[in-house]
Amino acid sequence: MMSTEAGPRIAILGGGIGGLAAAAFLRDKGFHSDVYEQAAALTEVGAGLVIAPNAARLLRRLGVLDRFHKRAVRMEIGWEFRRWENGTVLSAENLQEGCIRLYGEHTYAAHRADLLDALRSAVPEHSVHLGKRCVSVEFEGDQAVLRFEDGDTIRPDILIGADGVHSRVRGAVVGPTQARESGICAFRALVPAAKAPDFARRHAQTLWIGPDRHLVHYPVSGEEYVNLVAFAPAGTSSVESWTATATLEELLDEFAGWDPRLVELIRAADTPGRWALLDREPLDHWNRGNATLLGDAAHPMFPFFAQGAAQAIEDGAVLALCLAEDPDNPVAALGRYEELRRHRTARLQEVSHGRSHVNHLPDGPEQQARDLAYSQADPLRANGWIYEYDPEVAMFLSRSRR
Repeated sequence: MMSTEAGPRIAILGGGIGGLAAAAFLRDKGFHSDVYEQAAALTEVGAGLVIAPNAARLLRRLGVLDRFHKRAVRMEIGWEFRRWENGTVLSAENLQEGCIRLYGEHTYAAHRADLLDALRSAVPEHSVHLGKRCVSVEFEGDQAVLRFEDGDTIRPDILIGADGVHSRVRGAVVGPTQARESGICAFRALVPAAKAPDFARRHAQTLWIGPDRHLVHYPVSGEEYVNLVAFAPAGTSSVESWTATATLEELLDEFAGWDPRLVELIRAADTPGRWALLDREPLDHWNRGNATLLGDAAHPMFPFFAQGAAQAIEDGAVLALCLAEDPDNPVAALGRYEELRRHRTARLQEVSHGRSHVNHLPDGPEQQARDLAYSQADPLRANGWIYEYDPEVAMFLSRSRR
């Protein structure tokens, strides 16, 4: 195995949340890695995200939670479901007390760029290579070979594909995989807090649910903005892209007739982005030779449990633990990583998929039964399998079962 003084040569393709999390956790375990990012600067498009206790725990372990919290907003209320036409609260959870009591960490809402900044602070400057557009990933036997637009070719000892939902590494590792149209598109926008109604500035993650649609909002960026993400039937113009846009009038049309307070919030938004949600089945495997996948490259999921970023961070933590446990046999370590992660992420893909139907029920008996179930539920406790997860505990339990 070719190696440097610091150990195996590890290449991470993609400098987003998953790629930087992997680099940070690898560094924490004594490994050097090189992150190759096609963009000229590390910026995160999109808008907000939620960092639940399972991810906050890992940010603390990396030593970056305090930096993250300078711009993140600690949630006091979550799972606040409201009825589409009049804002009637169907259920709400006390996150301020419940998260600490049950899981030892808070839940935060943040702009994606602020999470990226926190993770970037844990990765050495010289490890990140910008403007490196990968044009091909091929295998020579079990050896991954990356070629870049600028003519560079690298043959790392370990390749980590963190290059997102349209991953080039994924194509080389598992071959072409067909995505299905979900029939759902997502709009995202930011509302300046000064223009937002009072109810939207609360430290609350609020979900308005109605026939064929739902809308989520929470404050981000040190309370300077309210993040808004809405889901509606997909039109023919929807594409799977973080950079595609819609008009504000199109977003308003989707929620015409909804509670006037919600319409007021939408009217204050900037130009919304719009992208289609494509449906992908969980992979049977995501390793080949000395290459593996993480984050959206491995397990893209609908955003209805707000776990996409969290699962990428977990991936990075588990991958680093596996390599630290077996540094002289990286292929075995990658296999262990896949074994530990694949079933958990597949389960999250499945439950996130199912939530789209439940949230979009038309008014009627099914909707009434759902609303009653929401009013009686304790989702913070019921989803403990998500929030209590700790990679080190998972590794320990796995070793004890061998």
